[in-house]
Amino acid sequence: MLVYMATQEKRAVLITGGASGIGLGLAERHLAAGHRVMITGRSSGRLTAVAERLPGIETLTNDIATPEGRQHLAHHVRQSMPELDVLINNAGIQRRVGIASDRSLWAEAQNEIDILFAAPVHLGQLLVPHMLAHGRPSTLVNVTSGGAFIPQPFAPLYSAAKAALHSYTVNLRHSLRATPVRVVELMPPAVATELAGPGQIHGADLDEFCDTVFPLLAGSHSEVGFGPTAAPDFTEQRATERRTFEAMSDRYGVPVYRPDGRAED
Repeated sequence: MLVYMATQEKRAVLITGGASGIGLGLAERHLAAGHRVMITGRSSGRLTAVAERLPGIETLTNDIATPEGRQHLAHHVRQSMPELDVLINNAGIQRRVGIASDRSLWAEAQNEIDILFAAPVHLGQLLVPHMLAHGRPSTLVNVTSGGAFIPQPFAPLYSAAKAALHSYTVNLRHSLRATPVRVVELMPPAVATELAGPGQIHGADLDEFCDTVFPLLAGSHSEVGFGPTAAPDFTEQRATERRTFEAMSDRYGVPVYRPDGRAED
């Protein structure tokens, strides 16, 4: 892992799903850069282990799969981190089960949808006004996936939820374009994390991925990929989609955020 020098401007960073994988990798780099970092997750044991290894990191055991858990997290952040200026919606799960063979109870599928899609949408609604209130440049990062653009038959619901989050992220960026809040979509390919569970670890090296994308998440890039999701054919496709969206996005007079956080026509 690269060593990151402390920056002059200290940022306040919240990362969901920060006890392992990409979330932990980004937390380590923010902390090494001198920022204030809070991570959340459902496993108190994992969070405690991270706190023991990384002095100064803040933790909160929290379940963002439920509306009540998200509201609790937002309330905690508003009270304890009024200067929040980086929100990274990273928490995720991936059920590797094909459509035809899925015999699980609906509650399992709903939990996947809630974590992957409902949670980042709801947390954005709860915390964007908080980030706008202090008026400083801020960044909201939604972590999607290469599977958002190329559906994965081995994880169909995961792919669909990430595709939905991609679509919502484009509209969220549009709604915040006149404010100091930048919206970034981080689009990992397969990265060697525990996302899909034991025995399913494969993909790009985690440290290499985090070292590459970390400097690009400050807000100057609206989309950040790596490997296949940064390849020329992929980025050209993304550029075409952006141009089409920009040409059609103002057909109807949809209210957008003002810099003070209120909506304007």
